[in-house]
Amino acid sequence: MKNPKIETLWTHLHWLTVLAEQGSFTRAAERLEVSKAAMSQKIKEIETLAGVPLVQRTTRSVRLTEAGLRLVEELRQPFAQIKQSFSGVCDSAGPLRGTVRVTAPVAFARQQLVPRITGFLRANPEVRVQLEVSDRLVSLTREGFDLAIRHSDSLPETHVAWRLCPTQTLAVASADYIAAHGMPASPAELERHQCLYYPRGGEQPGWRFVAREAAAGGEMRVPVSGPFATNNSESIRDAALEGLGIALLPDFSARRALAGGQLIEVLPAWRPIGAFADALYVVRPYAPQVSRTVVAFGSYLRGAFAEGFSAG
Repeated sequence: MKNPKIETLWTHLHWLTVLAEQGSFTRAAERLEVSKAAMSQKIKEIETLAGVPLVQRTTRSVRLTEAGLRLVEELRQPFAQIKQSFSGVCDSAGPLRGTVRVTAPVAFARQQLVPRITGFLRANPEVRVQLEVSDRLVSLTREGFDLAIRHSDSLPETHVAWRLCPTQTLAVASADYIAAHGMPASPAELERHQCLYYPRGGEQPGWRFVAREAAAGGEMRVPVSGPFATNNSESIRDAALEGLGIALLPDFSARRALAGGQLIEVLPAWRPIGAFADALYVVRPYAPQVSRTVVAFGSYLRGAFAEGFSAG
């Protein structure tokens, strides 16, 4: 077969790099906003033209062959440079435009982030925000995100991070639960209470507290148990609202229920530590040049949360 002009393969090559990043035809097609059939056809065409297999297909995922991996690795930098050059041209003048892909934790996104995004989009009608709501720590570079909101004390050194706002952890319970079981006077009393907690693998569940006033005592760790455990603070909050027990929640997840009286703060003289990070951060991968729209959106978020969280 006569070799085609390489210029006719730009799309094929780019789609192959996206397939390598996403690890499945379905996710790659979603990322490119094309059909799975179109994605599969492009890969078949480039394999035929290359004369060697580039992808190993299984029922659940795809892996690149040695030849495919080598090709994708050599293409990574040129395509990144093309994207950077084009973004620079688009950003050079005129109104903000383009798509900003963002990932954020579920509870924070639903309760605090989405209501704040509205103002930015109204002020910049040519901007689109794609938000993935997930508690998993995604790879921004591999999955094509421009920004992430991270509620974590461990941030990747290869990324640029700005502190969005401080957070604190609160112990809370519903009024009905407290009426039925009583208010604990100290962390030690939590051992006789129903507690709602994050599972930590095979580790024995336990909460740590430190006295807000030094005279009241030092750090204390208390083993806890209860009828419900989950890795999502919004679900723990809902279980607490149903009266299932005492929960530790980040303040942004508890604020609305506390303001409405559905939840009551427990052990206010003690500060829970180690359950959640002490701040939220805006994070982006390091790059020599960054889209003006991405920079503006990050700055907007920092301003929007400068005064903390809303209770509504």
